[in-house]
Parts: sequence; C-alpha cells; structure tokens
Amino acid sequence: MKKKFQHTSEKIIETAVLVGVTTQNQDDKTTIEYLDELAFLAETAGVKTLKRFTQKLATPHPKTFLGKGKMEMVLDYVKEHDVSMVIFDDELSPSQLRNIERILEVKILDRSNLILDIFATRAQTAHARTQVELAQYQYLMPRLTRMWTHLDRQKGGGAGMRGPGETQIETDKRIITQKIALLKEKLKQIDKQKQNQRKQRMQMVRVALVGYTNVGKSTIMNMLSKSDVFAENKLFATLDTTIRKVVVKNLPFLLTDTVGFIRKLPHHLVESFKSTLDEVNDADVLVHVVDVSHTNFEDHIRVVNETLKDIGALDKPTVVVFNKVDAFTYVKQDEDDLLPKTRENYSLEDLKKMWMSKSEHPTVYISAVKKINVDEMREVLYETIKSMHLQIYPNQLLY
Repeated sequence: MKKKFQHTSEKIIETAVLVGVTTQNQDDKTTIEYLDELAFLAETAGVKTLKRFTQKLATPHPKTFLGKGKMEMVLDYVKEHDVSMVIFDDELSPSQLRNIERILEVKILDRSNLILDIFATRAQTAHARTQVELAQYQYLMPRLTRMWTHLDRQKGGGAGMRGPGETQIETDKRIITQKIALLKEKLKQIDKQKQNQRKQRMQMVRVALVGYTNVGKSTIMNMLSKSDVFAENKLFATLDTTIRKVVVKNLPFLLTDTVGFIRKLPHHLVESFKSTLDEVNDADVLVHVVDVSHTNFEDHIRVVNETLKDIGALDKPTVVVFNKVDAFTYVKQDEDDLLPKTRENYSLEDLKKMWMSKSEHPTVYISAVKKINVDEMREVLYETIKSMHLQIYPNQLLY
C-alpha cells in the first residue's frame, strides 16, 4: 500500500558555523563576547549555530581570513555536518569573500551582511525599506565581481569569455550607481517631509530613547506611553522610528523610540540611517537605556556614546536608565578568598558605589518588565524634562 504524500509547511532551519580571530588588538575574551553576539544575530535571522572556530593571528589572513590549516578544519566540519553557511565576525573584503566561497562552497556571510539581512526583514515603513535598500546596494557594489566568478572556470579564454564578463560587471556597476543615486534622492525627499513633521511638533519637549540593541527601549516606550510598540527578545526588534505623546504628572512631551546600536555596525548602514538618527539629533533630552544584567554593559555604553558623539548628540541632557535589574546576577566571593575580585564578583550595590555613582547624568535602576522602581524613573524624567521645558518655553505655563 502506497503512503500518501503529506505536505508540510515546516520552515527549513539554516545552520551555520561562526568564525572569529583573536588578534593583537582583540584578546580571547573579547573574541568570545563578539561571537556570543554574532550567535544572537544569527538566531535573530533564524539561523541555528552549530559550532564556532577561532584562530590567533596577528591580523586576519589577507586572502582567506583564516590560515590554511584552520580553513581546512572548517571545510571538514561543513562537509561532515552539511552546514548551510559560514558566518565571519568581521567584514570580509571582496577578494576574501570570493576566495572563501571557492574553498568552502557554501553560503558565506560576514557580520555586516548578516546585520543587513536582519534590517531588511525588520523594515516595515517605506522610509526604513529605502534606507536598508541603499545600504544593501552600497555593500554590494565592491563585491560585484564574485557574482561573475563562473567565468573564471571557463577554460581557454578568448572571444566570448573575459570580455562579456567584464562588460556585464561594468553594466551592473552603472545600474547600481544609478540606483544608489535614486535612493539617496528619495531619502532626501523623505527627510524634508520628516523635517516638516518635526516643525509641527513644536511646543513640546522631544525625548529620545537611545541605547544598545535589545536593552528594553520598546518595553519602556510601551510602559510610559501605554502604547503597543513591537518588542521582543531579539536584536533590532525596533527598526522604524516610533513617536508617542506621553504625559508625566502635568508635563506632556514627545517620546521617540529609535533603532538600537551595536558593535561593528557597518559604516554604510550608519550613513543610510542618518535620517533616522536625526530624531536623536533633534531631541531635547536623551534617555540612555542600559541592560545592566548584560556582562558587557560597560562596553555597550561606550559604543552608544561613541555613536552619539559621531552624530553630535553626546552633550545633550541625558537620563541614564539601567534596565533589567531583576535579571542581574553575580558570584558572591567568599570572605576568606584572597584572590582579587573580578567583574562577576561585584553585586549591583557594589557597582552603584563605584563608577556609576560618579555619572554626571541623573541615574535610575529599574525593571521595565517587572515594574521595579518605575515611579522613581518617572520622577527623574519629570524633573529633567520640566527643567528643559522651562528653558525652551519660558512663557508656557505648566498646569
């Protein structure tokens, strides 16, 4: 008896191997941290990580990123476990990408390409889709040659071989150059519309939520505005800028939820999203949200501050909100342990007494999910925004 064919709609999960290098500028611990984040990026993109490969090199190999022996180990694993793709933690040059594809014969992504893929999935509005499309074309332009590597395998050369390939690449470059110009022009038009919208929002203080990706900005936005902004435990859950009117006590203000920052963010992606970051630049007050439960939150603060500095927004009045206090954990050190304390041995109270207490900005510790210390956060926000409101609109009374 023949079995009936059963149709299944189950999505095939792609599998990946992650690759990173420890260099003179990046130690083993940092490499592990970066690969942890790369694994989270892969998970966000719907990819299952099977294994990680790392190698100590003075600098990544100029042709293949990894040394020959390590590359052979990756190849053996990929073949044995039928891996879908290999993801490199650093941006690969066009020649590295081409050489690695020839060796491994599977899909090759680098960190930049993976982030672009996530952004493309997350973009909902025409504005965000245009920005992502621009970034994708800018990433693709120097890598066009790899799309024509099938011509390299043709034997003999001569008429009909090298010439058409070169012509096609030039044609593609011209098409993409024109497309980039059109997308930039389209973004200029959108920016003008956004500027007009921002002018219409006068008479209220503008507050922007900023921070590393996945620190809980959207959850705080929902809590303060009683709205339903999309939020989940994945990187770049928010890509499109969301603006809501919020009232704390008698004080109305506009609250903006912005795209999260991340380490090694591709330069062309930052350039494409300049108009979204304008919402940060035009804000009167910043609320810098930090995931205090993350072991690398100090590094996250540094990355955000560097990005704010790059766009000229670092000196704005800022409230620092350390979120997720309910998830903070530490290893208590025995009193008779003579070894010096490590970062993992400090409690939240210890950290508060150290550098956090020296912050030049008002600071508050909360859990947006568990509603811990939310009233104190509202009070700190109220005092900061009220002070700014009186500076900007001295003749406007607050009732």
